[in-house]
Amino acid sequence: MQALQKGKIGIIVNSQWYVPFSQSKTNKDAARRVLDFVLGWLMDPLIRGDYPLNMRELVGNRLPKFTKEQSEMVKGAFDFIGLNYYSSSYAKNAASSWLHIYPQGLRELLLYIKENYGNPTIFITENGVDEVNNKTMPLKEALNDNTRIEYYHKHLLALRNAMRDGANVKGYFAWSLLDNFEWADGYTLRFGLNFVDYDDGMKRHPKNSAHWFKKFLREMKQG
Repeated sequence: MQALQKGKIGIIVNSQWYVPFSQSKTNKDAARRVLDFVLGWLMDPLIRGDYPLNMRELVGNRLPKFTKEQSEMVKGAFDFIGLNYYSSSYAKNAASSWLHIYPQGLRELLLYIKENYGNPTIFITENGVDEVNNKTMPLKEALNDNTRIEYYHKHLLALRNAMRDGANVKGYFAWSLLDNFEWADGYTLRFGLNFVDYDDGMKRHPKNSAHWFKKFLREMKQG
């Protein structure tokens, strides 16, 4: 089918990076363990044909088992990996709540995938930061999202550094072009580069970050 359609197919995985709460062995093990349960349970079968050893040991018989045929079928069955990255968490036999701004985590996560999963082709399919939807805030103030500009600037620098270190990243998508309905949070959060006025016919207003991104892309195009 690929030869006929000339296309590529991949899977999107969603993962944070996990930093040990301290340098103790138990917390380092916790950081690796949570990464295996969040990222590894998807990546390991695609690369190695089975779930991570951590999962198999801890979940035991409750974890489904791959037959030899299933293992061979799923192993390598992708052309690229899409990665959604927003934040990092401390690990101390559990992880803290999100969303913490930690650009270094994107670089660490990309290099971890490079070193542990054969450096697959990666597209960053989501990356961004939110603010509370404050309905009493004047529009001019709501468009002043300098924290988002700093977030994107630092994460793009981290991405560049990861690529210089050999991470096979081929594309990047900011989340999101527009404010939208965010899962269980609904319209209480705003991730958009453009402000959507829900009370005035869904009018769109570019935030400062939209102007920053436009300038950034123009400069990138010019070299």
